[in-house]
Amino acid sequence: MDLATVARGLEPDAPARVTVAVDAMGGDHAPEEVVLGALDWARQHPETDLVLVGDDARIAPYLGGPLPAHITIHHAAESVTMDEHPAAAVRRKRDASINVCMRLVREGRAHAVVTAGHTGAAVAAAILYLGRLPGVDRPALAVQLVSSKGPFVLLDIGATTDSTGHNLFQYARMGAIYSERVLGVERPSVALLSIGEEAGKGEVRVQDATERLRASDLRFVGNVEGKDLTNHLADVVVCDASVGNVTIKFFEGLSSFIFELLRAEFRRPPWGPLGYAFMRPGIERIRDTFDYERLGGAPLLGVKGTVLITHGRAKRRMIGFAVAVGAAAARARIPERIAAALAADARTEEQVDLAAEATAEESDDDGRGAGEVARPSGAGAAEAS
Repeated sequence: MDLATVARGLEPDAPARVTVAVDAMGGDHAPEEVVLGALDWARQHPETDLVLVGDDARIAPYLGGPLPAHITIHHAAESVTMDEHPAAAVRRKRDASINVCMRLVREGRAHAVVTAGHTGAAVAAAILYLGRLPGVDRPALAVQLVSSKGPFVLLDIGATTDSTGHNLFQYARMGAIYSERVLGVERPSVALLSIGEEAGKGEVRVQDATERLRASDLRFVGNVEGKDLTNHLADVVVCDASVGNVTIKFFEGLSSFIFELLRAEFRRPPWGPLGYAFMRPGIERIRDTFDYERLGGAPLLGVKGTVLITHGRAKRRMIGFAVAVGAAAARARIPERIAAALAADARTEEQVDLAAEATAEESDDDGRGAGEVARPSGAGAAEAS
C-alpha cells in the first residue's frame, strides 16, 4: 500500500512541501544504510525536503557527490547508543542526533522526524522537546499489521507501559484518526485486545476502557483475542505497551520462521526445487503480503509533531519507506487532528460531569423535600420556633 498516495488523496489541501528530518545516526546499520536509503528516496521525490541529521564526517562518505537543493545536512556531534538509559542519555547529550531532529520540528524547520534508533530515546526526546498534545497523558506507538483484508492498526506497541483505562481510550481515539486519515479507512472499527472476547473479560483497565469506548462516538466492536488478529475483526486494536510489544515481535518472529521452513523444504532434493518452480508466483505473492518493510515504521501518536520510529535493524529499503510514511503523516497533519478530537472529548466529558452534578443536586433537593420539612433560617427561624 502506497501510504503517501493515500494521504495525498485524503488531503487535497495538504501542504505542497514538507521537510523530513532523518536521524542519520540511529539504527543498527547507521549511518551507511540510513543515509543511502534516505537519499535514494529523496532523489526520487523532489517535492519533499530532506535533512540528514548526524556527524558530518561520518555521513560524508555515503553522499555520492553534490546534493540536490532539497537535501541538506545538519551536524549533530553526538548520538544515543542502544545500551544507554534512554531518558538519561537524552537529557545528558543535548547535541545527540535524535534531540537535534526534535528541535528542528519544534522550531518549525522540519515537519517530521524519522529514526531507526533507540525507541525509548525517541519517545523521551519527543516528550522533552515537542511535548504531549493537550489532554494526552501518554503517547502511543502505532503499527500496521497484515491481514487478509489489508493492514490494521495495533497500539501501543512500546511507548509507555502500565496504561490506565483512560490511556487505552485515548489510544483508541488516536489510532482511529490515524487509520482514517492516513490509511483511508472510513469510520474505522475499534477493539480492545484482551483474554476473552466476551464483554467484561480482561484486566480492570480493559473493563474501564470498555465503558469509556461504549459511551464515545467511536465504532467500538468489543474485545478481540490474539488468535483473531489476522482475521481483521477491527481496523484498530488497542492494548498496553507490554502486550503490544510482545504481540508484534511474535508476529515478526513467526513470519520469519515460516519462510525459513519453506526455504528449507524447497531446497530439499529431489522434489523441492521442482516444487518451488511451480509455486514461485504464489510464494512471491505471499512474501509481498508479509513484507513489513513496506509499512515503514510506527508513528508516535500523542506528541506535538510527527515522529516515525522504524526498526533498529532497518536497511536502506525500509528507511526509504519510513521517510515516505513520515512525509505522508506530516501532510495529513495527524497531531492537529488528534488534538482537535481530544479537545472535543474533553468538552463532552465536562458536559457529562456538569449534568451529573446537576442531577445529584436535584436528587438531594428532592430527598430533603420528601423526608423532612425545610426550616427557615436566620431571624425567621427564631420566630418560627
